Amino acid sequence: MSMLLLQAAQAVADTVHAAPKGVMDTPITWLAWTGVHASPWKLVGWLGALMFSGRWFVQLIASKRYGKPVVPRAFWYMSIVGSLMTLSYFVFGKNDSVGILQNLFPAFTALYSLYLDIQHRGWKRDRATH
Repeated sequence: MSMLLLQAAQAVADTVHAAPKGVMDTPITWLAWTGVHASPWKLVGWLGALMFSGRWFVQLIASKRYGKPVVPRAFWYMSIVGSLMTLSYFVFGKNDSVGILQNLFPAFTALYSLYLDIQHRGWKRDRATH
């Protein structure tokens, strides 16, 4: 019985002394009717994942337009933005080392690929072909 009281007291103390949540950690209440439990950080993560996945549709459309495999510059921008958004979700929202490592490397490779693309074609797209 005393152990149960001790645990209850600890739970109350943890609740009272818990650090206040920031705006980004507060649940989004207007999504409650859908059954989706999300915070602004989760929205950042979802949008980052959509951006990172959506880059393949950009590449598909560009390849179809040119009739050969091409990687448009928008692909690299979407890679960087999507990777940084999901990386920020895993660093600040979820605190997950696996997600951090999983998104850190693609961000650097996309930045380097964008750098090479700019070196090859310049800032203007019409200076060089794919």
